[in-house]
Amino acid sequence: MKKQTIDSLRRPLRDLRVSVTDRCNFRCRYCMPAEIFGPGFPFLPQSHLLRFEEITRLVSIFTSLGVEKIRITGGEPLLRKDLPQLIAMLKAVEGVREIAMTTNGSLLAEHAAALKEAGLNRVTVSLDSLDDARFQQINARGYSVATILKGIDKAHEVGLGVKINMVVQKGVNDQDILPMARFFREKGHILRFIEYMDVGNSNGWRLDQVVPSRTIMQLIDAEMPLEPVEPNYFGEVASRYRYRGTNQEIGFISSVTQAFCSTCTRARLSAEGKLYTCLFASSGVDLRGPLRDGASDQELRDLIERVWNERADRYSEERMQQTGKPNQRKKVEMSHIGG
Repeated sequence: MKKQTIDSLRRPLRDLRVSVTDRCNFRCRYCMPAEIFGPGFPFLPQSHLLRFEEITRLVSIFTSLGVEKIRITGGEPLLRKDLPQLIAMLKAVEGVREIAMTTNGSLLAEHAAALKEAGLNRVTVSLDSLDDARFQQINARGYSVATILKGIDKAHEVGLGVKINMVVQKGVNDQDILPMARFFREKGHILRFIEYMDVGNSNGWRLDQVVPSRTIMQLIDAEMPLEPVEPNYFGEVASRYRYRGTNQEIGFISSVTQAFCSTCTRARLSAEGKLYTCLFASSGVDLRGPLRDGASDQELRDLIERVWNERADRYSEERMQQTGKPNQRKKVEMSHIGG
């Protein structure tokens, strides 16, 4: 029987999110605002990134501790050269049940077929508006909605599972909630609405910019009635619903107003090989150093297990206990460890 690694709050280690780059070709304000991540920003040099062989070795160790699902993240993961090669290597690791990827979709049409052939199971595409002018303002790099939709269509065509994530900000794109719901209901893809979060230190988050999931759900339900669906598994982040009388699903990720820390099973491996136990963590534990210094698999396994056993993170719950004010501690940027 596979080992089950439990943290101090009895949460199992099941999911690993692997960042393959800290770079992105978008400059979305809620993640990588251009005035901070502009020309001259010190992104990681190539030598600091984990090599594919190093990622694969660490994933093998994580699976021996209970991890079953791998999600490839960034930055924008498709900026990492030869990514399908890594997917194929991870697919061969014993214990890996599913490999998914989160992407902004701008390069997806070009790479979808190779990713599927390599063994990728599904993609989650970030898309925050169907209005081209608004979307270009959000991504701050002039990418069109048509480019992202082309990537979504290609991913579906080659047989990848597809979900779409929309981060909703009051006064920015909340007018796009219903158009997005209508469009992706018609397309047959699962759309998930995400509450705007205080990730990192640079996005200027304020609670009054958050549109609660309940408000979004009520808006959609008034036009297209919804009914709840049971979770697929312990630790699923999205509350699942479907349009009444259909099998078409829609989801809501309420990480601000209805924190799900108590069921969080996710560890994060940054592009330079640090292990983070929370999306809002202040610091990570270096795995690249011991890895390159000749540590054995057992030594690395013991280190990872110790970190997880001591894990007590519950930032989102603590945030709301402080009347919704963001904690002032310095946090790792989301662009560094993925969502």
